[in-house]
Amino acid sequence: MKRQKTLKAFTEGRGYSRSDWDEVGDNPEATDEELKEFRPLREAFPEIAEVIDRKLAGRPKSEAPKQAISIRLDAEVIARFRATGDGWQSRMNEALRKAVGL
Repeated sequence: MKRQKTLKAFTEGRGYSRSDWDEVGDNPEATDEELKEFRPLREAFPEIAEVIDRKLAGRPKSEAPKQAISIRLDAEVIARFRATGDGWQSRMNEALRKAVGL
């Protein structure tokens, strides 16, 4: 993840108001002693870390994952499947499965 720069002055149009900026602008920097007391989220709040892990894990791994390939098909065939709307690739896969007897 790209790290954002620390803003030194209020900037309009960034999703917060001048009063929001002023409210948090006087927070003191953490001291070295305070920083030494910090613990990782996973250690300090294991239940919360577990929920976050589950949410960020994505979809479960498939036992039979699909494979990405490159194939050249007639433009008319692709256009006909695309015209059926979202999920056209899955419908094309199902048509191919039927064609090979699966």
